[in-house]
Amino acid sequence: MARIAVIDSGVHPTHPHIDAARLLPGCAILADGTVLTDPGEALDKLGHGTAVTAAIQELAPQAEILTIRVFRDGLRASARALATGIRQALEAECDLINLSLGTASPAHAEVFALLAEEATDRGTLIVAAYEADGQPCWPGCLPQVLGVGLDWDLPRGTPALCADQRMVMASGYPRPIPGVEPRRNLYGVSFAVAQVTGWVAACGLRHRAEAIAACADLRTPQGAGAD
Repeated sequence: MARIAVIDSGVHPTHPHIDAARLLPGCAILADGTVLTDPGEALDKLGHGTAVTAAIQELAPQAEILTIRVFRDGLRASARALATGIRQALEAECDLINLSLGTASPAHAEVFALLAEEATDRGTLIVAAYEADGQPCWPGCLPQVLGVGLDWDLPRGTPALCADQRMVMASGYPRPIPGVEPRRNLYGVSFAVAQVTGWVAACGLRHRAEAIAACADLRTPQGAGAD
């Protein structure tokens, strides 16, 4: 059974798409890196983390989910909060770390590179957005990390390898809500990351090279690249 850390806006355990029995006691991290362990601090008030967790659980229903809340008033967090979130996941001995976004500032590259190396040494795979708005994202663009990009033409739950093997591509749509058009729901690279994390967990993969090889056996989209 995989243990997955979801670094996002928290989770709402009563949502119908969430299996609360698979949720581990979570935490929240402030911008300065302070860790809050009160159970109420991990509750999702934005909906994003809940939708990301639902997308993971849809593909990997047996996985244990550790919620680490870094997004509070919006989908922005400090690099220190993201780094601390990764540190918390490593200390909790998670197999996979799902990180929807990251930082485009190269000033933080060294910090994330050190954490990515430690994750590899511990046997933990970080799955994160490879880029945002055409700019590389750390830690997603690091060679130790399974970077993810968007391909709207792919069916949900079926990733594909980018032609140059820089990243794994996936659909950016979350788990559907009956009666709601996909473009009226949350969507974007966060959900591509979540689908790849769920797929990796369901396949029992724990290393980037394994995931790349398994993805290459599926389908490589023609001319695939980053949006």
